Order: sequence, then C-alpha cells, then structure tokens
Amino acid sequence: MTPDRDQPVPAAPADEDTDSELAGIVAFAMDCARQGETDLLTRYLDGGFPANHPDADGNTVVMLAAYHGHVDTVAMLLGRGADPDRLNARGQSPLAGAVFKGEDAVVAALLHAGADPDVGTPSARATAEMFGRADLLG
Repeated sequence: MTPDRDQPVPAAPADEDTDSELAGIVAFAMDCARQGETDLLTRYLDGGFPANHPDADGNTVVMLAAYHGHVDTVAMLLGRGADPDRLNARGQSPLAGAVFKGEDAVVAALLHAGADPDVGTPSARATAEMFGRADLLG
C-alpha cells in the first residue's frame, strides 16, 4: 500500500470488533513512514495515532522513517514524542538502523533528540564499529 496524499486519513475504529480496520490504519501509517510522508503522518498524529504504536514486528513509525533515511519525518516524529530508543521485536533501535543504512542526517537527528547509542542488540555503537563508522556517533 503506497500512501496517497489526497486520501483522507481514516478515523480510528470505534470498538474492539474492528481489529482488521485498526490493522489497516497501522499498516498505512507504517507505509507513510517508509515513504517519508511527513504531512500524512502529521495528520495521523493529529487524529490520535500514537507516535510509539508498534506494528506486528515491533517497529514504530520513527524506526521505519529512520531506517529509510527520512530525516524530516524523523525530526517531526521526535518532536511529537516518538521514543528514539524504542526497540523493535528483534531488539533493534532506530539509531542502530540509521547507522546500518549510513543515514548520517538521521543519525544526527536521533542523537540530538537523546537517542542512546548503547541500547539494543546490536547497539548503534556496535553497528558503527562493525562497519567502520564510529564517526557517525561523534
């Protein structure tokens, strides 16, 4: 599913019987993060989507935006309360993902927001050392 800027943001489901609708909303938000759709994610957050809500793999929107190198989206999410140290189901942090992908600007934004380079497995620090990129962590 590719985010569509002209598509209205779906309303949150009204009751627990709409699990598939909620799953669709979460999937759409995660796709927005992967694509760097900052405006759509802002609308989702304004509509009540939690900045730290995980998908089935434990990834949050900040994890996916960081991994895919969308610094503006990452900065917006961090400014709206996204946890820069929230680990996914594999124990990976947004910072470690950005280091792994060599996303220098995202790494800087996460560090500026207080991300801990020593959380997760492997940690961002270990990842940087593994790839000879200790310079990313300052």
